[in-house]
Amino acid sequence: MNIPPSTQGMIIHLLIWFNVYFPFFPEKLLVLTVATQETDGYLRFMQSANYFNYTVKVLGMGEEWRGGDVGRSIGGGQKVRLLKEAMEALTDQEDLVVLSVDSYDLIFAGGPEEILRKFQEANHKVLFAAEGLIWPDKRLQEKYPSVRSGKRFLNSGGVIGYAPYVNKIVEQWNLHENDDDQLFYTKIYLDTFQRETLNIGLDHKSQIFQNLNGAIDEVLLKFGTKSARVRNTIYDTLPVVIHGNANTKMYLNYLGNYIPNTWNYERGCGVCDHNMVDLSQLKEYPTVMVGVFIEQPTPFLSEFFQRLVTLDYPKDKLNVFVHNNEVYHERHIQKFWEESKDVFNSFKVVGPEENLSQGQARNMGMGLCRKDPGCDFYLSMDSDVMLTNRQTLKILIEQNRKIIGPLVTRHGKLWSNFWGALSLDGYYARSEDYIDIVQSKRVGVWNIPYMAHIYLIKGEVLRNQLKERNHFVLEKLDPDMALCRHARELGMFMYITNRREFGRIISTANFNTSHYNSDLWQIFENPVDWKEKYIHPNYTRIFTENYLEEPCPDVFWFPVFTERACDELVEEMEHYGSWSGGNHEDKRITGGYETVPTDDIHMKQIGYDKEWLHFIREFISPVTLKVFSGYYTKVCNDPTTVTSTIILHQLLYYINYYITSIILHQLLYYIIYYITSSIILQHLLYYYIYYITTSIILLHLLYYIIYYITSSIILHQLFYYIIYYITSTIILHHLLYYIIYYITSSIILHQLFYYINYSIT
Repeated sequence: MNIPPSTQGMIIHLLIWFNVYFPFFPEKLLVLTVATQETDGYLRFMQSANYFNYTVKVLGMGEEWRGGDVGRSIGGGQKVRLLKEAMEALTDQEDLVVLSVDSYDLIFAGGPEEILRKFQEANHKVLFAAEGLIWPDKRLQEKYPSVRSGKRFLNSGGVIGYAPYVNKIVEQWNLHENDDDQLFYTKIYLDTFQRETLNIGLDHKSQIFQNLNGAIDEVLLKFGTKSARVRNTIYDTLPVVIHGNANTKMYLNYLGNYIPNTWNYERGCGVCDHNMVDLSQLKEYPTVMVGVFIEQPTPFLSEFFQRLVTLDYPKDKLNVFVHNNEVYHERHIQKFWEESKDVFNSFKVVGPEENLSQGQARNMGMGLCRKDPGCDFYLSMDSDVMLTNRQTLKILIEQNRKIIGPLVTRHGKLWSNFWGALSLDGYYARSEDYIDIVQSKRVGVWNIPYMAHIYLIKGEVLRNQLKERNHFVLEKLDPDMALCRHARELGMFMYITNRREFGRIISTANFNTSHYNSDLWQIFENPVDWKEKYIHPNYTRIFTENYLEEPCPDVFWFPVFTERACDELVEEMEHYGSWSGGNHEDKRITGGYETVPTDDIHMKQIGYDKEWLHFIREFISPVTLKVFSGYYTKVCNDPTTVTSTIILHQLLYYINYYITSIILHQLLYYIIYYITSSIILQHLLYYYIYYITTSIILLHLLYYIIYYITSSIILHQLFYYIIYYITSTIILHHLLYYIIYYITSSIILHQLFYYINYSIT
């Protein structure tokens, strides 16, 4: 078949264009990675690779790692040896592109087609990742070729190249397993002859490889409809391979909460349901050791134990270990023991007499699960955690993570049981997404560097990765900080989930245990728990269902306190014991004389006056307002106790009344106008109505302003009569003036009568 020259030229141009822009198919890219264990980082790497359909071959799985501690020092030679062995079988495949990357600290953010395109555009046979810091031999810095823009130094965490050329590099390896892989590659790159012969280049501007070491400030998250990307803001690139080298692994974990499809604004959490366990499909529920730690005086401890008992989980599968460090709480634990010792499979209490430190006690609790082959999970709970979700334990187990905790927060605050980031010295730092997670604006399962108060750990993890007996005592760190540091160093991911509401953390600050029933004083510090314990469950029905009775006019019955509240108030008074005796003489009150004496104890005597007044404002005043319309309880004579809301309500009420009266003025004026024909009578009646109604409004408005600003009844009356006298006189002035004006026609007589009137009034 003869093809015209013009058509031949078009075909040639199309072939050239196709070869330039679509030179490879995804199957021509092979990813090689080294992993001797299936760590959390490795599983995350594979998850991102599977999302983009990479072809991955894992080298060294199951081998003993002899490549040194690459996280702290030189090493990694074992990776080069394994790669060398793998490349021997691939060296003849000239069109095969090999991508060799780390796996424990690396995530894919894009697919194989994008990598192949960018590799083709780089126009090198072999391309290494680049970074701004030189490692491990800083003396080689001057030997590096200078670059106008971009990262200058080689990083061995990522290399891509044609199989024959990659093989020519790694076949030169003849060193030890613990020798440094990056130094080996660096020396080859700095050899000008080899660099030019093998056409080796560096990815200076992070087109493919983004190393985070020294570059965290350069990158930002970029959200798409299906996935999230990292954008390098310095070079305006979208790297495909994100490498958390050196001390940036925590930041990589943060990015991994979003990249590639973990979470985005459009679809929410994309991986939360992966690898979950359905407890309903198991023959029997897992056995859980519950460690309870009472390390400081804690309010509402009885309620804490009650919530533990009511967890929706088979009690014969729960073993309970309690460490109590407070003598004050021994009576609470004794009561819980008597009521629940036969409820759980086992129950062990270690009291303050053992003199254990918090770290030692936590090691003991964890050790009980570690030593028991039948212990499937260990749940650690501090006594300041109030679990309101009875399904919490089931939800955590089904999420199927090695270490996971439920998000619990302090009511009305951003205080929670996790940190989204750490400072350089290992303490709290706020991550970009912390507030959104705490406020459930972003919902999912989050990889975080620190958690406390409550968490679940798999028993098999305690018997393997965390098999050491001491994880809570480390230098001067708090026990939970020590545990989290150990987990991070072992490459274990810790997760927090906010997919459900689980409960809250109560405040233990300012908890005074000198009272007989100290929880009564928690109305300010822990208002939600105070209300749940002491306010009757039917209280809210007063407002929604009119749930009250009126046995006689203006007398109302309604539920406010629980029986527990009544009992504790009575106990508190009886414990105080100093009753007044029912005499007229009473030094507790001003003047020392009680007109109607009773045998009583004042709230102020037990230090409960502020709490009691707050209770009246919060729970009695709203009922008063409902049943006595327009009546507002001041609670006490101190004007600071009067809320601005009540003042504003009164002012707005009278302003509204004033506006309504103006409308009434106009209405009456027009009625008068049409009924009467006398202009004199029209104006006379109009001004009479106007000044009387307006002045009455002014009287009330000013009176209530003065009433709420001042607390003296005498001052109230004084101001009231001054206003009344002034305004009433003005009304009389005007009224008589207009009567005179319209009746008489003499200007002189007008003035005469006016001044007579003025003098009289």
